Amino acid sequence: MSDDFTLRTAPGVGNPTPPTDVGPLRPEGAPSVNETAELLADLLAATGLIPADKLAVARGRAGATGSLAQALIEEGIATQEGIARTYASRYQLPLVDLAAVGVDPDAASAVPLHVLERTVAIPYAIAGDVLRVAVADPANVHAIDELRIATRLTVELAVATREDVETEVRRLVRASEAFGARSALEEEQAAFDLEQEEDADDLEVDDGISDAPLVRLVNSVIFQAAEDGASDIHWEPQEDALVVRLRIDGVLHEVQRIPKRLANGVVTRLKVLAKLDIAERRKPQDGRIALNSAAAGRMMDIRVAVLPTVEGEQIVMRLVDKSKKVPTLVELGLSDDMQAKLVEIFMRPTGALLVTGPTGSGKSTTLYAGITQVNRPEINIITVEDPVEFKIPGINQVQINVRAGLTFGGALRSILRSDPDVVMVGEIRDSETAQMAIEAALTGHLVLSTLHTNDAPGALTRLNEMGVEPFLTGSAVTAVLAQRLARKLCTHCCEMYTPTVDELIKAKVSPDVAAMTDGMALYRKRGCPRCNQTGYRGRIGIFQLMTMNEELETLAATKASREEIERCAMAAGMRTLWDDGLAKVAAGLTSVEELARVTV
Repeated sequence: MSDDFTLRTAPGVGNPTPPTDVGPLRPEGAPSVNETAELLADLLAATGLIPADKLAVARGRAGATGSLAQALIEEGIATQEGIARTYASRYQLPLVDLAAVGVDPDAASAVPLHVLERTVAIPYAIAGDVLRVAVADPANVHAIDELRIATRLTVELAVATREDVETEVRRLVRASEAFGARSALEEEQAAFDLEQEEDADDLEVDDGISDAPLVRLVNSVIFQAAEDGASDIHWEPQEDALVVRLRIDGVLHEVQRIPKRLANGVVTRLKVLAKLDIAERRKPQDGRIALNSAAAGRMMDIRVAVLPTVEGEQIVMRLVDKSKKVPTLVELGLSDDMQAKLVEIFMRPTGALLVTGPTGSGKSTTLYAGITQVNRPEINIITVEDPVEFKIPGINQVQINVRAGLTFGGALRSILRSDPDVVMVGEIRDSETAQMAIEAALTGHLVLSTLHTNDAPGALTRLNEMGVEPFLTGSAVTAVLAQRLARKLCTHCCEMYTPTVDELIKAKVSPDVAAMTDGMALYRKRGCPRCNQTGYRGRIGIFQLMTMNEELETLAATKASREEIERCAMAAGMRTLWDDGLAKVAAGLTSVEELARVTV
């Protein structure tokens, strides 16, 4: 929709001029919520690009909140960019892409943060005495007046998407909180050092750092991680600093360096949050933090692991976002053929489906998508997980508690006495769990679980190594799905190119495949502000599905090697992870380099 509007830019325009056919704006104050929604509806109706019936549905969905823009987006009628372009064209204001042009820190500091939060606006550039400000709603006269009062500079308006403006404002808030917290910590540490010099005999003291600045500093990092979609936070002590790194899309990025003298206070604060022993600094510890904060906008379950190193205690926090929507099989990135086969497997009444791959490859996410597919009132679904990542209505979910003696094996034993139809075991970690899961699949249950192997054929030999009888493995296992997560190319900056055979071979493509793809147009990364100059944004699954047949069952029962099982499965039509990844490379979803990184 966003490409259907013609942008008429009028440089230097300061005030939005109200269109004559929608009536005057309210110069004495901001439009009411419903008036704003109606104004947007009139603007969109005037373009004629949205059918009247669809616009009426969106109006009804908006209801009393007046959030017509959000209703249009949820209905798939419009995009954030399309709504912003409509406003810009109608009011003859420039349309800016904040992620592309960037935000000048000097410009952003020209207006108080609380004003920017209230008006949903962000100053992004200064030219002389002119302050360029991007707003989400140019019809809100009251907000625009407040912006003009808040600065002595001449305000020149532009339009940006609400999502981009809110993202930049949140980034400013986080930066302000982190800076303020670090400054307060440094001041308090300096005061403490002075007291130590004056009273050298007093050895029984704490870190000398109060809670308030620590709370702000630690929270700002956690909120930034949640905002950026990080899966892990690493607090790593080094010789001169405590380095904070976030794992985003499977790759670590350094975001902060906290002075070494503040490291003990930060580590102590994190231990307190995780209910760990703050006096124990020689042994590894494990804990958990439950974070339910409006500031973070999410419900987070955070697993905390403390590891003593030569430079101090390293802390790694695994973030599980419980407020995320449960994904579907369609959203995983499966090919149409593989998706149809998986749906058939999930709908079977018995058997075992194993999902394999390294840590962090999305195995549990795939199982959740399958459970969502089969969930219906007439069956009993029970899961045993560590931790419970998504809460799904209508499903009985069990949380592992090793300290209380509730292990995967013990929980599974109790589950099988609770009349389940479908059982999901978060991970097969030991021979007891493996044996019980396989026997459950043979006794009238559909068992879903994960296993750590490199590919699908390796799962059968792995079960044999864990003590499961080979004849049981062949009879119980219905299919094995191996998977990896590859970073998706940023759609805003990726570029098309034609690789040479040498370039493909350097990217670990086999010579035969390189020769076949010679002259084919592919895509590669570049980097832009939207993807933080990485060239990638988001991730997509790469899969290998092995469905059992008579030949594979026979091989499994005779303890055949992984290579024999693989040859038989390939002859039956199984594709390798590399083959599935190449199809996604050809579609422009990821790059050859990224495929080689995760599959070779």
